[in-house]
Amino acid sequence: MGINKESDISANIQIGPTTHGMVRIYIEGEGIEIPMDFDPEEAEEIAEEIRAAAAQARLIGDGPKGKGKGKGKR
Repeated sequence: MGINKESDISANIQIGPTTHGMVRIYIEGEGIEIPMDFDPEEAEEIAEEIRAAAAQARLIGDGPKGKGKGKGKR
């Protein structure tokens, strides 16, 4: 599955610190649990990548064909 392919799969995501000083991203879906631990610096890099992707998505969503598309959905 690619990043731009839609899917009907649903999952929950939790993000928080661990007792070992790591940042855990925990994904849980149908029959799968994925705990991913990152040191704080890696977590900050991931956060920057998410912010950059969100900024690009806004530009795409606010373009001529998609003006306002997807606003308010989470």
